[in-house]
Amino acid sequence: MDTPDTLIDLIRHGEPEGGKKYRGQTDDPLTERGWQQMWTAVGGHRPWRRIVSSPLSRCAAFAHALAGEMGLEAATDPRLMEVGYGPWSGRTTDEIRAEEPDAMAAFLRDPWSNRPVGAEDMERFTARVLAAYEEHRSGDDGPLLIVAHAGVLRTVIAHNLGMPLENLFHLQIPYAGRARFHAPDGRLRLTHLAARPPER
Repeated sequence: MDTPDTLIDLIRHGEPEGGKKYRGQTDDPLTERGWQQMWTAVGGHRPWRRIVSSPLSRCAAFAHALAGEMGLEAATDPRLMEVGYGPWSGRTTDEIRAEEPDAMAAFLRDPWSNRPVGAEDMERFTARVLAAYEEHRSGDDGPLLIVAHAGVLRTVIAHNLGMPLENLFHLQIPYAGRARFHAPDGRLRLTHLAARPPER
């Protein structure tokens, strides 16, 4: 049960090396700009007592750096990795469209149902993400920060708002985008969604 003290922040990684592509579980590190985006996004007010991250370097490297500055230890959880794109991993839309135009068109129409052959099933992906989320949010050690990927943030936001998970692709999360859930009256509410730190 949530209390008035419940505070859960989610942050997407910053810009990774390699440009825009279906990165999935490809382990690209952050660019220098990506690091700057992350530090800007967390701002100076850092209320967290717990930091949990995807183990992929574009999330985990920053999570450990932030935790070190705060005198904390960041935990990593493989269930918070981005959805796997199978053979599309690391490839751009144009590259895929040139080789598989019908599959790309179907995916863009309905990315939940029309997965690339060999990609991770969305039901399996959302189930693992939400299992990790519920486990970590159940702790009573104070405010929680989760550092993860766009797909992970979409899943948790849709879940917390009672949206059909099939609609999670309607949520656009920019690099270093943040979401805050707070329970001022004992009911979890989305109180912030932006690419900048929330007001205190």
